[in-house]
Amino acid sequence: MPVRIPRANRTELATFGVAGVAGFAPFYFMLPGAEERLASQTARWAPRWERNISYFAPPAQRFAQRIEPRLEKTVKRIDNRLPLERVAQGVDRRIKYGINKVNKEQPTPTS
Repeated sequence: MPVRIPRANRTELATFGVAGVAGFAPFYFMLPGAEERLASQTARWAPRWERNISYFAPPAQRFAQRIEPRLEKTVKRIDNRLPLERVAQGVDRRIKYGINKVNKEQPTPTS
């Protein structure tokens, strides 16, 4: 008896749809007249998109302003806890050591 493949859920279908659109978009733009079709669709749909964006923009801006101080404080705290300077100095030291080692191994030309 053959094994049945389970049905895809909505998330999988959306993912495959987005991947398909992203994968075939370059081919769409290679077709003749693609720029004109895109321009006409943009002219048709842009007013609706702008209305929708203007509906969501003020709450998003308020949300961003509310979380910005907390987020900035968290980023600074994480930045201070990371040993970035010590790591950078160690990398620099290893690079210099490697360069010096290679230079010492090369035979010096005799005149």
